Amino acid sequence: MPSYFAHSALLPSGWSDAVSFSIDGQGFFTNVRPNSDPVGTEILPGVAVPGAVNLHSHAFQRGMAGLAERGGEKAGTFWSWRDVMYEFVSSLTPTDVQTIAAQLYVEMLRAGYTSVVEFHYLHMDPVGRPYATLGAMSDAVLWAAAAAGIGITHVPTLYRSGGFDAPVTDTQRRFVMDPDMLLLLLEGLVAESAGDPQRRVGLGLHSLRAVPHEELGSMVTAAWSADSEAPIHIHVAEQRREVEECVAALGARPVEWLVDNSPLDSRWCTIHATHLSPDEIRKLASSGAVAGLCPTTEANLGDGIFPLPDFLGAGGTIGIGSDSHVTVDPVGELRLLEYGQRLLWESRNVAARGRDQSTGAFLYQATLKGGARAAGRPVGALAEGHRADIVILDPDHPTLAGRTGDTLLDSWVFSATGSPVTDVMVGGRWVVRDGHHASEEPIAARYRTAMERLWA
Repeated sequence: MPSYFAHSALLPSGWSDAVSFSIDGQGFFTNVRPNSDPVGTEILPGVAVPGAVNLHSHAFQRGMAGLAERGGEKAGTFWSWRDVMYEFVSSLTPTDVQTIAAQLYVEMLRAGYTSVVEFHYLHMDPVGRPYATLGAMSDAVLWAAAAAGIGITHVPTLYRSGGFDAPVTDTQRRFVMDPDMLLLLLEGLVAESAGDPQRRVGLGLHSLRAVPHEELGSMVTAAWSADSEAPIHIHVAEQRREVEECVAALGARPVEWLVDNSPLDSRWCTIHATHLSPDEIRKLASSGAVAGLCPTTEANLGDGIFPLPDFLGAGGTIGIGSDSHVTVDPVGELRLLEYGQRLLWESRNVAARGRDQSTGAFLYQATLKGGARAAGRPVGALAEGHRADIVILDPDHPTLAGRTGDTLLDSWVFSATGSPVTDVMVGGRWVVRDGHHASEEPIAARYRTAMERLWA
């Protein structure tokens, strides 16, 4: 049983000194003890914090990041960005997805993410037919996660229509899977993942515009019969146009409809939830569902700004994701989340207002909690019974020099130039040492080759 020692570590109770960690053969913490003696342990080279949880990822979109930044009459909306995405995805093979995902997951690990929730709706071949192996695309993503060494919650996603009461277009045919077929895929993945602490399976419902409301409830019931605690993720209220179309089609705003017509509870994660009425804010917060915020993607797409202070004031739970991966940096998400609020409210330290706590520390710890719930895995805490996922920060990094405790987290979140992450452990295994992933070079070489071919 390996043992480690950190001079300073962020535990659920707060910052502690002289902390020893014991880890079992399955990669779980069996003992976390402050005020310990380092004798017989491996001394960690810096400050230990829990690994961040990325609760929303479309891995394949990393390959198109930066390629939809052209102006023009029809190029200025989420919906025009979506057209670029459709074009990019049209020729991707399972091997391409595997290659892109592996590169992405290495980048996540080096940035300090140790878990990812993969919201996966790319199921079919380029003409919309199933592959010979039904889960070929899911297998590609899961292989990439194993190769990189990141913990994963894989969320195969139902996608059935091209919009409220609109047929699927040719550009969307790769996303469409019959509910019975998706359930078969889910059941197989749940069985394959049983006993693997690095994996979890959930259910994705793409959005109310892409899943007919009459199918939503039955799909949730069927998925929960396979795993009664499976997380459920759904895009909701990302764009004002989506809200308007939902009101026209269903007679209610998206979150309002979900609260009234689905078993919305702590197993759910509502991705974006950007445009909420005051009543929806209260209902979503009280439901226990996590609001999955993706600030860099939401900014890139011009979605809008989440009503953070009101949601937190109502007791809501938040987590962060990098979604389309225009950036891959957990503290970058937190920084933009807070800065967006400061610009909107013309005030400082909005998230921590009214709390005797630093803004950076509050946001980091709050999103650890929400991310763990959304992932459905025992992650996000340096605590017994949790996965041994540790990120080591270099206290001598210029950004962190002389900082301790919450001030160190504030400096990492709000002023880091260059990453102070030196080492990353996932499930008791080192995947990043001295800032480098053991497989980063061959994975990057395959990624460059794939990009050169795809964009030739």
